Amino acid sequence: MADNPAGADVPLGSAATADMPSRRRLQALELLLTEQRFRIARYVEAYSTPGATPHSVPGATPRLCSRGLPRPTPGVDSPVRELLDALPMPTTLVLPLPGERGGPPEFYYVGQNQAARADMARRLPPGTLPSWTGPVPLFERFPTLTDTAVPRLLTEAHRSGRVQGPEPAEWPLPGPDSLVIRVSSEVRVIPCADLLLLTWERGHESLTAQEAQRLVRVGWAEWNLGDGSADASSGLPGVLGLPAGQPLPGLVELGRMVTPDGLEALYRSVHDILLCSQVADCDLPLYGPGERIVRFVAEPVRLAHGPVWAVRAVLHDVTDDRTSRALAAQASREARTQRERADAVAEVAERLREAVLPGFPAELARHGIEAAAVYRPEARAARVGGDWYKTRILPNGKVLIALGDARGHGLAAVTLMAKLRYALGGLAYTGELVERLTGWLNAVACDDGAESTATAVIALYLPDLGLLRWTCAGHPLPVLVRGRRACLLDPPPGGPGLPLGVLPGEVYAAAETFLRPGDVVLLYSDGLIERRGSDLDRDCSRLLAVAEACAGDGIPPGDEALDTFVRELVGALTGPHTADDATVLAFRLVHDGTD
Repeated sequence: MADNPAGADVPLGSAATADMPSRRRLQALELLLTEQRFRIARYVEAYSTPGATPHSVPGATPRLCSRGLPRPTPGVDSPVRELLDALPMPTTLVLPLPGERGGPPEFYYVGQNQAARADMARRLPPGTLPSWTGPVPLFERFPTLTDTAVPRLLTEAHRSGRVQGPEPAEWPLPGPDSLVIRVSSEVRVIPCADLLLLTWERGHESLTAQEAQRLVRVGWAEWNLGDGSADASSGLPGVLGLPAGQPLPGLVELGRMVTPDGLEALYRSVHDILLCSQVADCDLPLYGPGERIVRFVAEPVRLAHGPVWAVRAVLHDVTDDRTSRALAAQASREARTQRERADAVAEVAERLREAVLPGFPAELARHGIEAAAVYRPEARAARVGGDWYKTRILPNGKVLIALGDARGHGLAAVTLMAKLRYALGGLAYTGELVERLTGWLNAVACDDGAESTATAVIALYLPDLGLLRWTCAGHPLPVLVRGRRACLLDPPPGGPGLPLGVLPGEVYAAAETFLRPGDVVLLYSDGLIERRGSDLDRDCSRLLAVAEACAGDGIPPGDEALDTFVRELVGALTGPHTADDATVLAFRLVHDGTD
């Protein structure tokens, strides 16, 4: 165990600063690694003792010792070509000769090894290169090499006698049938006596791998547990957010870089790797700006029949991915909360609507009237609109018939709708004229606040006269269906009045319409006819045409037939989904009340 406790000499803000649980986790991690180092030492000691076998190492199995195995002795007089062919990488043999009059050296292509011939046979179509005819100037045989790093590397290796490269190089080769072959390699020049060995590896794989790791913010590391050393890819410091040139942290130092939750995950991962030989996978949140999160995927590296010798890991900066996931999860939670809240509001509003939109009183039939109503809510509003209607037989024998539309949606609209509906029902018992009732209802809406506005048609039917007296407060005009014809009722003198709640003291005028037996009057909200991009005249014309079509074969007597007529009308005008609440109240005069 180290002299200093784990977490000492750690800057403020790190995992171990005044955090005893984190200190204990770091100490447990360091103890785990120390014990593993002892296991490795005992295993190596058992193998290093003359005559010893792995039987003395717990958990080990017998293995032949390499001591005393015969070693091949290469012949020192082997030909140069045999030496070249023994090299595993493609190699070209280059002979440098002094240049004319002290100029730069000339480089002659004098041969290549078996690996080079096999590589060119794999990557170049037949006929790309001329047949071998003996030594030739290198840049005459491969003229496109002059624009690469190869001339510089050859010159410097010849001058200094030191290995040059590796460096990436790309050059084209003219192929058969006007094809151009792209050669991409990582080249190196090795001085060898009076010759130069030009080697290449296809596609400069190491540089490509480094760039690929940088693009996806991935690095690898291997921590050797026997001596505490470590090796890593060049991009790992960037993955961990470390300054350039800072030494690779060991596993304990890595533990000091992560938050307490990450430290617990790191300890469990190392524990499973060392003691269970399992592959570990966890997220490590790091201290520091940006709240960096690194995914840690690691596996054990074992000695043959021995303990875990090293921990090999791939570390991936997944900060953006985890942040996106967290934001998506938060958005999903917020959407679910909003949906639950909307469902609750819709349920309350629906129950309130059911309470304030009851059926029709049975007394209507005794006054020679049939009635039907259809309400279709806006698809997005979840049945929380402000449409309302009211029918009532008054003590003086008159019949109150009204339909309105409170502004907006939601509980506020339903509340205003209920307030106006109940207020009108009470005010109508005074027996006052319909224009006075409308003025009073306007005062109620004005007292409720600047946002409490509504439109309405309020009517009183006088059965003994067969007369309908009605007012319009900014609302669409009623429709009269007589026989198979439909028309808009003429507005009150001076035109429709202002909507309710706009201007205190507004005076409303009443229109008068005499009804005949069989007449149907339609009161409706603007959601039934208004369409985006249309105009009121066109909307009204469409309403009249549909009403006449639905009444084309006549409307049989009875409430059910009237209800069927209204539903067909609403379905034809709104379709399966409405852009706004649509409400229709229809009442039909069966007889004039004088019978």
